[in-house]
Amino acid sequence: MTAILPARLGQRLEEVDTPALVLDLDAFEGNLRRLNEALAGRKVRVRAHAKTHKCPEIARRQVAAGAVGVCCQKVSEAEAMVEGGIGDVLVSNEVVGAGKLARLARLARRARVGICVDHALQVNALGAAALAEGVQLDVYVEIDVGARRCGVAPGAPALELAQHIAGTAGLRFAGLQAYQGSAQHVRTMQERRERIAIAIEAARSTRALIAAAGIACPVVTGAGSGSFMFEADSGVYDELQPGSYIFMDADYAKNEWAPPLPRFEHALFVLATVMSTPVPGRAVVDAGLKASSVDSGLPTVWERPGLTYARASDEHGVIDVQAGAAGPALGDKLLLVPGHCDPTVNLYDWYVCMRGGVVEALWPITARGAVA
Repeated sequence: MTAILPARLGQRLEEVDTPALVLDLDAFEGNLRRLNEALAGRKVRVRAHAKTHKCPEIARRQVAAGAVGVCCQKVSEAEAMVEGGIGDVLVSNEVVGAGKLARLARLARRARVGICVDHALQVNALGAAALAEGVQLDVYVEIDVGARRCGVAPGAPALELAQHIAGTAGLRFAGLQAYQGSAQHVRTMQERRERIAIAIEAARSTRALIAAAGIACPVVTGAGSGSFMFEADSGVYDELQPGSYIFMDADYAKNEWAPPLPRFEHALFVLATVMSTPVPGRAVVDAGLKASSVDSGLPTVWERPGLTYARASDEHGVIDVQAGAAGPALGDKLLLVPGHCDPTVNLYDWYVCMRGGVVEALWPITARGAVA
């Protein structure tokens, strides 16, 4: 993490040097409230996904808003969250390697720690690590509910793995991880609902099979920002794992949104400066590939009709100016909505937190680069 702060408290937005990762606090806080309002009266818990923000300050605010804890994807992310005061962390991913497992087990001395598995060898290694540290780890069987990524098949393979966990010293079978990640950015509500219905049935039938074998399955956890209300209303899911809801991004903005899903606001931006206006109809900003992830598409220009972020190179972003639109001047500041919020956050050391156009706080992204 660089020791150079990206801004000063009290600065106005136009005074902040660029590129900078800007968080609109009013929109962020509104998104926290909107999630709680959508889930009011439902018997589900929120376990917010910290892979999105990588920031203990944000995680603490999510917990203060009612989340039971957070999810992470990496042991190093979990370490950053526990160090930052979060007492309940699920690594919603498989972890392989003696060094990582030893770190995970040590972390369980300081917080409640969960982990996912989809293979018996992972269970054996986790049990050995837990016994070596004298701790108990919560272990979830991940089932593949349609994403075709990690996870055992629902049904008998999941039961077999749950039985293996239940019989391994140092481990507690905690339930099922059932996340349909590929459905989150399916554009139409109807198709998203259909894909999640398949995931719900897979989780429901697998849980029933495990219970019939005499093994308690206390938690089914999963869901994301594009579908969480479907899982919440299913009667199957106990925990929801939305992450991007606090920020939103340009790719999520392409989804169809309708009840029961609430519409969240854009809260995360990359602030860029116009560094060149070489010809009419074109401007160039100082935010390129190293300032905003483009894996889910290019950024969009916020609230500047007629301006399109057309292409990027390492340190340049080319803005096309539509005929008749007001083009930016040299030195103008533009807010960009990232195409994908999670990997964009991982490019920065700090959030520049704004309210009413003024810098109110600087929050460190302490899990930046936490990939192990």
